[in-house]
Amino acid sequence: MLQIRTETPADYSTVEALVEAAFQETEYSDQQEHKLVNRLRKAPAFITELSIVADIQGDIVGHILLTPILIKDEKNTYNKALALAPVSVKPALQSKGIGGALIEESHQRAKKLGYEAIVLLGHEGYYPRFGYEPAHKFGVNLPFEAPLENCMLIELKHGALDEVAGMVEYPAAFVG
Repeated sequence: MLQIRTETPADYSTVEALVEAAFQETEYSDQQEHKLVNRLRKAPAFITELSIVADIQGDIVGHILLTPILIKDEKNTYNKALALAPVSVKPALQSKGIGGALIEESHQRAKKLGYEAIVLLGHEGYYPRFGYEPAHKFGVNLPFEAPLENCMLIELKHGALDEVAGMVEYPAAFVG
């Protein structure tokens, strides 16, 4: 039976190994996502409740992490957004709904904490089923080169980004 719960410090090494394994064969990856997770946990912006694991009978089989970001233009700063990075599932259990369960739980937790949008860089064939759309449709850009169809976001609160446009600003931990 799948249990979704908050990650604990006792889970850290297991989660890092899981994240490394999950991205080992991914074509568009630098295979350093496990190091990103470690850096983000140590960052001042880390929110414990938004680091979530999927557990089957004591075996951690998935992980997702959301981190606060800003969306800035010349005059305004929007601070009710998160970055989803990364979502990981044990390779042998991928395509079984575990990633989706983690995404849905992360959305619910983010809403409860008052966040209104989530930004990600991800597979254009996967994330739209959860409501993600191209970020450029909202006037939101990511600060690196990537295909537009892979730069996505979701409004957790309808209309949250109606008055928001600009560049995503990630915490320093994202760049190492």
